[in-house]
Amino acid sequence: MATTGEQEVLPKLVSKDFVSNQEVKWCPGCGDYSILKQVQTVMPDLGIPREDIVFISGIGCAARFTYYMETYGMHSIHGRAAAIASGVKAANPDLSVWIVSGDGDAFSIGGNHFIHLMRKNFNVNYLVFNNQIYGLTKGQYSPTSEKGKVAKSTPFGSIEEPFNPSELALGARASFVARSLDRDPKHLQAMLKRANDHQGTSFVEIYQNCAVFNDGAFFAYSDKETKKESAIFLEHGKPMVFGENDSKGIKLDGLTPVIVDLTQPGNSVSDLWVHDETNKTMAHLIASFFDTSYNGVHFPRPFGVIYSEDRACYDDMMKAQIDELITRKGRPSLNKILSGDKTWTIL
Repeated sequence: MATTGEQEVLPKLVSKDFVSNQEVKWCPGCGDYSILKQVQTVMPDLGIPREDIVFISGIGCAARFTYYMETYGMHSIHGRAAAIASGVKAANPDLSVWIVSGDGDAFSIGGNHFIHLMRKNFNVNYLVFNNQIYGLTKGQYSPTSEKGKVAKSTPFGSIEEPFNPSELALGARASFVARSLDRDPKHLQAMLKRANDHQGTSFVEIYQNCAVFNDGAFFAYSDKETKKESAIFLEHGKPMVFGENDSKGIKLDGLTPVIVDLTQPGNSVSDLWVHDETNKTMAHLIASFFDTSYNGVHFPRPFGVIYSEDRACYDDMMKAQIDELITRKGRPSLNKILSGDKTWTIL
């Protein structure tokens, strides 16, 4: 460790510094391997000491993540990772807290905690590995499985509408919503960095392939032959274009999205919808591209930052409230806090 005068200079961390000594145990071909690699690659660039980073997971295949990161962490209980992470952040707001869940862990038993974390806006990062199936328990349908999904628990096909995680997060007043894929390392790294930079709860849905129970569920959005027609990659301040050679675009007719062919006369890039990630109304429209159509036309699946809002963090407001009370009234005893003003003594 070098020093410059009185200032201590920490050695530059590299990705292998975030690799634990635990054997990684996921199925061959699991998308979790790629996600783990991208997180370990990004971590050194964040400039955060390892001892100030905490990963909290729930239950499921994704929950093993905490063992494979050379940071602090906790493999917690089913559906409660968000609640435990909130407690960690409240107790030590200086920590960089990352939550890892699968789609079942986050949106089924953990659904209540997910929505309340979004609205409270703790300064934490929530990564949901969505493979649209229960992997650890061997292939039951999940809250994000498509309608009609034939699985071990739905042998005749699911009759339920799936959650659209982006819409769910926006409806719960999330301040940052993004989507990426395990099979697009550069894009995923960019989304992880954006999530870290955001002050508040950053929700990143990551499409993750389950090679055993739901193989290829998202390949249309990553395979070379289909990606350009099936996916649209959002960039703030840029027109919404997609398709081979950016030959298609999306414009607005009032509040109705319309796909236009840019190779046809009269259609221009200058007429297209320009993505504004700070516009919540437009974010709801973009999130609604999820397996829906307008006027019978199927829209591409959006990836990137769908919404980002500057909003006060819960942990900052909590600290400010405590500091203000101490300034006004002094530091109260624990007994006084617990007893409150509506108690009495029996003589």
